[in-house]
Amino acid sequence: MDLGHLLHLLIPSWKSVAILALFFTYLAIAGSILPGKLVPGATLPDGSRLHYRCNGLLSLLVLVGLIGVGAKMDIVSLNVTLVLYAVGCKSTNQGSSLKPHVTENLLDDWWFGIQLNPQFMGIDLKFFFVRAGMMGWLFINLSVLARSVQDGTLSQSMILYQLFCALYILDYFVHEEYMTSTWDIIAERLGFMLVFGDLVWIPFTFSIQGWWLLSTKVELGTAAVVANCLTFLIGYLVFRGANKQKHVFKKNPKAPIWGKPARVTGGKLLASGYWGIARHCNYLGDLLLALSFSLPCGISSPVPYFYPIYLLILLIWRERRDEARCAEKYREIWAEYRRLVPWRILPYVY
Repeated sequence: MDLGHLLHLLIPSWKSVAILALFFTYLAIAGSILPGKLVPGATLPDGSRLHYRCNGLLSLLVLVGLIGVGAKMDIVSLNVTLVLYAVGCKSTNQGSSLKPHVTENLLDDWWFGIQLNPQFMGIDLKFFFVRAGMMGWLFINLSVLARSVQDGTLSQSMILYQLFCALYILDYFVHEEYMTSTWDIIAERLGFMLVFGDLVWIPFTFSIQGWWLLSTKVELGTAAVVANCLTFLIGYLVFRGANKQKHVFKKNPKAPIWGKPARVTGGKLLASGYWGIARHCNYLGDLLLALSFSLPCGISSPVPYFYPIYLLILLIWRERRDEARCAEKYREIWAEYRRLVPWRILPYVY
């Protein structure tokens, strides 16, 4: 591919820009006016608390409905546009081999990095960007699925991948309020990592497996399918269970965990349930889910495993940052919690 052709691909079409602008505008309006549970966020340093309208699932369903009944461009067109937006290039009929590359957190110190909870016209930007990224991921996957059906290449592997991703994304919107108690919302600043990560990195890298399966035939045996389903199920139970326990504990520290009174260190840190197994047990669930998205692709190539490998590196780095922050914030309490729960992510391993 010559340089001129590459530069041509990197220039988005006006149609792509317009549709993307409509997508963002819709999300901003829908997020503000559609009914949804109003969830209080964590207490900020100044003692105030932001409130989040958790209506992402309804926003998603209304958007799909509007596209299905009223838009001249069908959902596949929108999906393709979101794909183009994610990779930043014009549409071509030939396709191309795309390898994402980004330096994580490169501009975090100066691009939006000074604000922990930035607002724009009453919209929490971090919450907004995560929602946009998750919807973009779903739409891209739907476009890949449509292309697979159109080409007659729909396979068992593609069905497994699409099913796991769809369940994960829909579950996110069903339990969207749990997002308000995660690291991203509580402690991460709106820097390059969150902006680029949620709007480009999530939709594109999470969909690598689907793109790969479009051009690669994979035959899975019964044992492989069962193992894949178990990996997804265990990952989901750990990921969702851990996040739910933490969210419920923050709302009501006296709520029982697994049918028993919660064990709390220093009156502040939950040391029961999943949080008594590992200090960041939710990361283990997230990693198992990421692995389950790649397993339908078999083991003939490392390309479909880019995302779980990337996530492993990211979460270990984030876990180290979180450990340092908690050690400084809780001091003796954190030291006691580390004594009670010695494992970071995976018991008896790390």
